[in-house]
Formats: sequence, structure tokens, C-alpha cells
Amino acid sequence: MMNKDLIENIGDNHISSNVNTPLLPTAFDKNDDEKIKTIQHHFSKIMETLGLDLTDDSLSGTPYRFAKMYVKELFYGLNPENKPKLSVFENKYSYNKMLVEQNITIDSSCEHHFLPITGHAHIAYIPKDKVIGLSKINRLVDYYAHRPQVQERLSLQILKDLQTILNTEDVIVMIAAKHLCVSSRGIKDKDSFTTTIEYGGCFEKKAYRNEFLNIVNNTTK
Repeated sequence: MMNKDLIENIGDNHISSNVNTPLLPTAFDKNDDEKIKTIQHHFSKIMETLGLDLTDDSLSGTPYRFAKMYVKELFYGLNPENKPKLSVFENKYSYNKMLVEQNITIDSSCEHHFLPITGHAHIAYIPKDKVIGLSKINRLVDYYAHRPQVQERLSLQILKDLQTILNTEDVIVMIAAKHLCVSSRGIKDKDSFTTTIEYGGCFEKKAYRNEFLNIVNNTTK
């Protein structure tokens, strides 16, 4: 077991060594209802440990609400069965310029403290043989965001999936987000936000990155 100083250091510095979301081999042995029941039981114990009276009308249903929220809402992206079907189409127009989808809502949770990460993603790709429905990009972002995350991993997961689906390395993903674990605990900085950027293919070239950044900066002010 890690010592407490190391535990705090990993959490405060948002360190992660795994590109994939760390999951147990038994992650899907229980169905959603079973998971809700288990989480409900354990969260009741947490509330009781805090000294809360679960016989109170306002609190009595909280363990169930909490458990359902975790399984069905905040972390539904852990289950691959919930991954959206990402339809791609033949690029019949032979469109070969940058396509940018921006201001995609990020509504995620930090895996170190399970506190909200909120912000926006800006994504671009240059089509080759395939194009993707615009709303499918939003759905993919939403899926990966709805699991315990670190922002760097979220950027990489979105990037690699789009590169695979579109059969091109020419993809760039930028995320700017606020972390409640920074604003409500620790340093308690209310105004700072974190920006991550991942890319491949032609976006390795500065000219392409600058074109993308100019589009984003000029239309998000």
C-alpha cells in the first residue's frame, strides 16, 4: 500500500501512468442493478460514519440516488456497451481541408478525488476517404468524459479513437477545463484552468496547428 504522502502527491499533481482507464478483469461481472445495490450499501456506511442520520426523510434516499447517479450518469462511459455507434461515410465531396468541431462540452470527473472536470473540447481532422457525422464526435467525447479521468488521458483516448475510425493520423484534440479538485480544495484557485493538446499526422507541422488554433481562438471569444 502506498504511503499517505505519495497518495496526496499523486492526487495534487494529477499524475497517471496509464493511457487506458484502469479496470479490473471483473469490471463487468455485475450488471448495473447489482452495482447500484453494492454502492448504495457502502455509501450508506460512509454517511453513517460522517454522523448523518439516515432515518431522516431528506437523507434516507441519498445512498440510492448517489449509487444510481454513479452507475447510470456520471460513469456510464466505463461500460463499453454504452459506446456510441460512430457512423462514417464515404468522402464523396473529396473534401480535404480542415474540419473543426469546437466548444464540445466536457462534463467529467477527476479520478483522484471524484470531483467535476468541466470545460470544452475542440477537435479537427482532415478527411481522406471517410468523414464522420458531426454529432458523433460530440457523442464520442461525452462517452470518454463520463468515466473517472485525467485530462491528458481523455485527450489521448478521443484522439486515438478518431484516428482509428477515420483511418487517418490527421486529427487534433484540444481540451480546456476547470478542475474542482483545484478550485474547491488544496490551492483553491477559482480562476485557473488546464489546457491539453494531442495531435498526429499533418498536425505535427506547426502551420497546421496554428491554423487550428487561429480558428479556435477567433471563434470562442
